Amino acid sequence: MLKRESNLAPRLTGHTEINGHNLLWEIYGTETGANIVLLHHGLGSIRSWKRQIPVLIEKGYNVLAYDRWGYGGSDPRSSFEAYFLHHEAEEAVCLLQNLGIQQASFIGHSDGGSIAIILAARYPEIVQSLMLIAAHIYVEPKMAKGLGLIKMASQQPPFRTALEREHGDRYHTLVQSWLDCWIRHGPQTLNLVDELKGINCPTLVIQGMKDEHATPQHAKDLAAGIDKSSLWLIPEVGHMPPQEYSTEFNLRMIQFLEKNHALQTPLKQPGSGREDVQ
Repeated sequence: MLKRESNLAPRLTGHTEINGHNLLWEIYGTETGANIVLLHHGLGSIRSWKRQIPVLIEKGYNVLAYDRWGYGGSDPRSSFEAYFLHHEAEEAVCLLQNLGIQQASFIGHSDGGSIAIILAARYPEIVQSLMLIAAHIYVEPKMAKGLGLIKMASQQPPFRTALEREHGDRYHTLVQSWLDCWIRHGPQTLNLVDELKGINCPTLVIQGMKDEHATPQHAKDLAAGIDKSSLWLIPEVGHMPPQEYSTEFNLRMIQFLEKNHALQTPLKQPGSGREDVQ
């Protein structure tokens, strides 16, 4: 669960039961602002967006962040099944319907970015624009090495400390079950290339050129598959641009949202492949 800071208290918070388990959600910012939905990375939580939420609040957005099933303050889960990304996209739709949000811009990181891809392809009426950060659409050899690095890092500080802070004592089970899923079901779960054909909203694809889990070509393939897309490859940055490069990331985030007129969409209202390497 997100550790509260004096300037980062949600306007609304609660738990919603979906498919037999509860999801913790928090809403920040202005009630009449355009909707932004934040989808955290594979071992993240609401807390993962602590550098972005204040900026979005300042710009007048209505921001929904939530802990996906198994994470943070949401109910625990014992395993991740094949196609869990697809199932979590369906849960996101259910949560938005429950909260009365009919359309939003989605910002998704890693697993959250892959979930956003599925949402935009299968529920285009919901998605106004996409920011896809280190999202994956297929399995490549580099991913196996990256999973090994995560396993080792999770066993000692500072990563273990961060996992305990976000997920409590269950962090070890979460990490192991998540890793097991990717090792066993990765090629099935990450078979999203065909989904790109159904995406017709403005999209910004972002990836660090030193991403531990994907090559730059992966991001290029993702951007090339979406008609209204642009690509930002960031030199000297790894898998975590919102954290590693937060100042410039936040600037680009706001520029993208404002360019696509997100502020013109109030609450509860119903790719060129261009490459930008800084």
